[in-house]
Amino acid sequence: MPRTVWSGAISFGLVTVPINVQSATEDHSVRFHQYHLEDMGRVRVRKYCEVEDREVTSDEIGKGYQLTKEQVIPISDDELRDLPLPTAKAIEIAAFVPLDSVDPIRIGEGYYLQPSGQVAAKPYKLLAMALARSSKVAVAKYAWSGRERLGLLRVKDDVIVLHAMRWPDEIRDPAELLPEPVELSDDEVEGALALMDSMTREDLEGEEFQDTYTEAIEQIIEAKREHREPPAMPEPERETGQVVDLMAALQESVQRAREGRGEDADVHEMPKKKTAKKQPAKKTAAKKTARKPRKSA
Repeated sequence: MPRTVWSGAISFGLVTVPINVQSATEDHSVRFHQYHLEDMGRVRVRKYCEVEDREVTSDEIGKGYQLTKEQVIPISDDELRDLPLPTAKAIEIAAFVPLDSVDPIRIGEGYYLQPSGQVAAKPYKLLAMALARSSKVAVAKYAWSGRERLGLLRVKDDVIVLHAMRWPDEIRDPAELLPEPVELSDDEVEGALALMDSMTREDLEGEEFQDTYTEAIEQIIEAKREHREPPAMPEPERETGQVVDLMAALQESVQRAREGRGEDADVHEMPKKKTAKKQPAKKTAAKKTARKPRKSA
């Protein structure tokens, strides 16, 4: 049973829903510690005070904000817990919006919200049913761990889920990452769409979506525990060299995807590469070059 990470209430207008917050996900990654290779002694990171030049215990450690190089402002856990914020004890719903209006890059970790006691059952179900029928999500504010956050509330299998959200100024502008302008033909775009169609799935079930890395690590650990050689891992097929012909690469990708799914690779054949369209593109480029002197004049 997952532990409760926060307790409070959902504030929905004048309706209050007492809830307990529990993590909605589990991490099954294989964890490693650091060891001294010579004698396999455990290597640990110790907490050290620079002023007294000694190791300190957890009871001696607190939080602080460095105001200047010489001045640190201590902040206690009690002060953070008792901040005068209405969101410190409640998840306050501020608005309801369509899910597709929220940029997925702003959506983070998910938590299940559990009704706290029988008194919360009816208002909890009311909010869950309203969210489900409206096909909308709620955007709320709440305060955890010394900071106020935005959250997104949605329904999954009749349970209300809270997703942490990032504030708008926490999202970096990706404009500087864009490549230089390039030209694509209609055939190349259609080829990409054909590849997408051949890779379309109705769900995310199957061996393609299994954590093969963790499985491989577990096999190595088990083999070493039994003092035998770890199993040989097959090398993934990788093509060397650069892709020169984009249409040929798309065509081969579609064929491999369909063969991998047991489909006829010749069904819905991709558009043939048209070389005749290259000539008008050259003329257009020539016209653009010719216009530049007149523009600057």
